[in-house]
Amino acid sequence: MELAPPLAAKYAHLTAILKPMKRVAVAFSGGVDSTTLVMAARQTLGPSGVVALLSIAPSVPRREVDQAQTLAESLHVRLVPLHTNELNQAAYAANDENRCYFCKNTLFHDCLREAQAEGIAHVLYGAILDDLGDHRPGMRAARELGIRGPLAEAQFTKEDVRQLARAWDLPVSDKPASACLASRIAHGIGVTAKNLSQVERAEDFLHDLGFRLVRVRHHADDTARIEVDPVDIPRVAARAAEITAFLEGVGYRYVSLDLRGYRSGSLNSPLVMERSL
Repeated sequence: MELAPPLAAKYAHLTAILKPMKRVAVAFSGGVDSTTLVMAARQTLGPSGVVALLSIAPSVPRREVDQAQTLAESLHVRLVPLHTNELNQAAYAANDENRCYFCKNTLFHDCLREAQAEGIAHVLYGAILDDLGDHRPGMRAARELGIRGPLAEAQFTKEDVRQLARAWDLPVSDKPASACLASRIAHGIGVTAKNLSQVERAEDFLHDLGFRLVRVRHHADDTARIEVDPVDIPRVAARAAEITAFLEGVGYRYVSLDLRGYRSGSLNSPLVMERSL
């Protein structure tokens, strides 16, 4: 595998971080970051040196779970499903600005328990440098529990990760960023099994229509705001009646299309701005 010198140096740093660990458990979602980390661990430590831990929870789209299971099989990496339910935590369900902290705290505790049962001392996750500029309370949970992010430690950006994934011909190399369904629900609106299901059904419908990059932002039990790739905005508008009818069927009374298009973490923007004042 040939890499450009800057990326080759980062990859050498990454392998130097991983090699002394011997065996690792990786919090795995099937996204490009965690998949690339799993592959790097497999390349460095061998197939028996890595276990992928996949969260199966109400906030994780079933579509993503199925894709992650297929992906792990293609990588010849052992996958262990973790049936987590962060909805049992009142602090998580309240959905304040620290919701992600309580979610990741639950997930990482489950990962640590599974790793201990496997005799594995190191639990990793796919944090990268780009994550440091957003509102990411989950990173605090990782620090508190000793969960390491080797990609960030080795100074990998999202573009670095995608380049490495392309070098390995990973099918997720150009996969759009994803996140749990709760990230679609505006802060202050309680997270419930019902509104998670609303969001998932709405996004599945839009994916099935051929829209690859989709977010349905849940601003109230009766209000949805659709974000897509800006180039797809005319296509969504052209099918407005069909899309509105479906979203009304899952419980939304008001359906809007964000003319700015998809923006990662758009519901976090007010929080980041507030901290900058």
